[in-house]
Amino acid sequence: MIEVDKVNKEVQRIVIIGGGTAGWLAANHIGIAAQLLPNVTVTLIESPDIPTIGVGEGTVPAIKQSLQSFGIRETDFIRDCDVSFKQSIKFCNWLDKTKHGENNSYHHLFDVPSPLGADLTPQWLHQQATHSNSSTSYSQNVSPQHYICEALKAPKLITTPEYGGKVSYAYHLNAAKFAKLLASNATSKLGVQHLQANVLDADIDDEGNLTQLKTDKLGELAFDFFIDCSGFESILLTKKLQVPFVDKSKQLFVNKAIVAQVPITEEYAIPPYTIATAHQAGWVWDIALPERRGTGFVYSDNHMTSSEAEQKFDRYLGGKLASLASREIPMKVGYREKFWFKNCVALGLAQGFLEPIEATSILLTDFAAGYLAKRLPQTMAQMPALSERFNNTMTYAWERVVEFAKLHYCISDRTDSDFWIDNRHPESIPEPLKHKMALWQNYSPLTDDLFSRFEVFNIDNYLYVLYGMKYQTKAANLSESYHHIAQQQIAQIEKIGKGLAAELPEHRALLNKIKQFGLKTI
Repeated sequence: MIEVDKVNKEVQRIVIIGGGTAGWLAANHIGIAAQLLPNVTVTLIESPDIPTIGVGEGTVPAIKQSLQSFGIRETDFIRDCDVSFKQSIKFCNWLDKTKHGENNSYHHLFDVPSPLGADLTPQWLHQQATHSNSSTSYSQNVSPQHYICEALKAPKLITTPEYGGKVSYAYHLNAAKFAKLLASNATSKLGVQHLQANVLDADIDDEGNLTQLKTDKLGELAFDFFIDCSGFESILLTKKLQVPFVDKSKQLFVNKAIVAQVPITEEYAIPPYTIATAHQAGWVWDIALPERRGTGFVYSDNHMTSSEAEQKFDRYLGGKLASLASREIPMKVGYREKFWFKNCVALGLAQGFLEPIEATSILLTDFAAGYLAKRLPQTMAQMPALSERFNNTMTYAWERVVEFAKLHYCISDRTDSDFWIDNRHPESIPEPLKHKMALWQNYSPLTDDLFSRFEVFNIDNYLYVLYGMKYQTKAANLSESYHHIAQQQIAQIEKIGKGLAAELPEHRALLNKIKQFGLKTI
């Protein structure tokens, strides 16, 4: 009878361990879902002593859908979180300087390529094959957004409704302020209870399920379902439940970052994109908010010493590193073997970490929290089936992110250091990525080449990176009628792009207007 009661036990008390972006994103997603479940409470326990990592300042467009679903006004978000708009990642010096120029660069845009109907990728490949001196970039050929980014313009007008835009966009943000906004929304609108205490330990029953938390200030607290958002420490899934770690450092080499915030003045023109500048053993992120640049020197300590990294970062910052508050963050590259074990789910850094490229940390957290919220367990009996579904989906997603991140390195033709040469070693490239790259040597990518609706990055993302980095795909035979249509559409894209660049406001000017007047509600 006792065993039957355990199986049929309702899941009514949900607890989230840890605040920060991950914890409060989870609180909002799960808080909304819990409103439709009778007798379900959601509690978030946050340590008053542990600061958040707080460097994940880049997002992707999917975050807009989440913010809207939470009921957060875009105006409030922009005002409260030091937000700037992000329309692209501009990759600088990811290719050989002698072949492609001292300041070679490309855009990974957020708007879809070839928006006018014809797939313009074959035309671009044909141009590259027949005109060896062609300097037109892939993004310039296929998207008007290229012109907007290069002109440092905003993606919308002050009269454009909230979350709408002339082109697709995401945000740069102050991660600490973002967590506070999410916390306020979850507690005031969604009924999430916020407690402050340090979780010291947890009790486990004879079936391996967590039963209660032991805290320093609140004593023992019993719950039914536990969500671990305790960061790299992963105090429940890893420390208590001993779920193993899947190491990915043999595929993704960067494992350290030196971070620093650089003050800027009102006169500084804010780029509407992240700048990712490659160096001998990694790359530098540079994200401009209205009052500061968030910067980070990401590198492999197997290919560069800490002192070399500091010297190169200092050079990038114009000799200002010593005058700035900086810190070094070690990065354990990989993810948990299981993300949901027994009655515990890990989200955010407790799930794992790869590296900051393409803003995958907030992306995966938001995706996983939203996915979990759609299938919250209502009884203990539902846990095995739901956890298997969640683990399979999230493992697939993490593996695809490993592949996409690796793509940036293994197709580079840089030969100036062992780091870049080692990244092209076949043993370091995931097998599924090898198969895709082999296919794409002869055929330009199609949506059909990806198999699941759980692809974190779609074919558009691959196109911008592959051909931004001059990937050598064999040019196909093309009809005269296709050439004619493609050339017309490329010319039209240029006209639209230049028109939008003239129409749209300067990035900082729009941010100032939003702070003063706000955006139109839908």
